[in-house]
Parts: sequence; structure tokens; C-alpha cells
Amino acid sequence: MAKVRIRWYGQSTFLISGERSVFIDPFGAMDGLAERGLRFDYPPIENVEADVLLVTDEHADHNVVEVVGGSPEIVRSTAGTFETPVGEVIAVASEHDDVAGTLRGPNTIFRFTLDGLRIAHLGDFGQAVLRPEQREAIGEVDVLLLPVGGGPTVGGESAAAIVRELRPRLVVPMHYRTEAVNFLEPPDEFLAALGARVERVDDSELEAGVLLGTADDPTVALLAPPKS
Repeated sequence: MAKVRIRWYGQSTFLISGERSVFIDPFGAMDGLAERGLRFDYPPIENVEADVLLVTDEHADHNVVEVVGGSPEIVRSTAGTFETPVGEVIAVASEHDDVAGTLRGPNTIFRFTLDGLRIAHLGDFGQAVLRPEQREAIGEVDVLLLPVGGGPTVGGESAAAIVRELRPRLVVPMHYRTEAVNFLEPPDEFLAALGARVERVDDSELEAGVLLGTADDPTVALLAPPKS
């Protein structure tokens, strides 16, 4: 199995690299949030290329595809099964809220395999629970990228319940309060609810294979927020 590296750019944004690379949920300038008293101070995304680019929803902290170079194949805010340079990508329809998408619209869950690791990114998943057909479509997961900051997404016990249902070997929390954002909850409630082993990584990047636990004893890798 090749070494798969996961780099967090903040919020729900990642570059996952092995023999090929997948970029997920690129953001651009978020200046408009300041007018609402909200802070979004993650460093800009620069000098990055990918083979595949995935967009989970059409909000501005997820869909600024032009910041990613390399002419990636884009799968954008839709459900289906797609053949890409990294192989099959399964895009599962879901909602950004717990009222059938009527408040914040649709969300796409992505599931793909990179260098032998089965990876799922839940985007801004806001449903109270996974529906049975969504669980079946996602299938087995080794690495789960999961929002845990509550508010517009799951958090706390609801996020922990998803981990227990999907049984990944490695959990990478995302979309939570850090020094860069002031409008979500910190990951503490989720970590307490799950009660799993936590590795606090001093960098915003990790090597997935080093931190893999088991389905019965997963590792939660809390990445350091990226700095300029």
C-alpha cells in the first residue's frame, strides 16, 4: 500500500495524496462573512494541483474550484457513480440540515479508494442520522473525514454515532471551531461522546497508514489548523 497523506487546509478542505491526488471542497476569499461578525481566517489555497476535485456543496467555503490547478476532473455537488483518474468515486445524496434540505440545501457524501485505503468525506452533513440506503451506498470505510462542529452540520453525539455506524479505522474531524473560525463549536463534545483514542497532530498533515486503528478501536487524528 502506498503512503497516503492527508493535508487539512481548514474547514472541510483537504488534499489527499498517494500515487494520485484528490482535492476536496476548495474555498476562496471569505470576506463577506466579516460583515456578519463571522471570522474565517484560514490561509488561502495556493500552488496546489490535483487529479480529481470533489465539491460537496455549493456554498463559498466549498466550491471555489479555480484555486486548484492541474486540470483535475471535477465531480461537483451531484450524486452518482463516476469513473475518475483515481478510479470509482461514489457520490451519495444527502442534506445539509435535518429538515430534508429545506434550510441549507443538498450535500454530497463522497467515497473513493486511494492506494488501497477506502476514504469517505461527509461534506456538510446535517441530517440527524444516516438513512439505511446512504449507509449501504457508502460501504466499508477505512478513513472518515467528518464534520463535528455542530450548527449547520452534525456534532457531538450525532457525529459520534456516525463513527460507530461506519466503523472506520481512522477519523479526521473537520468543520469545527479553531482560532481561525468563530462560528462553530470546538471538537470537545464529539471527542467526549466517542471516547476513542485521540492523536493530536502538531502539523496540518498526516500519513494515514501510521495512524490507522481498527474498526473496533479507531484512532481520531486531530490535525493542527493550517498557518500562513
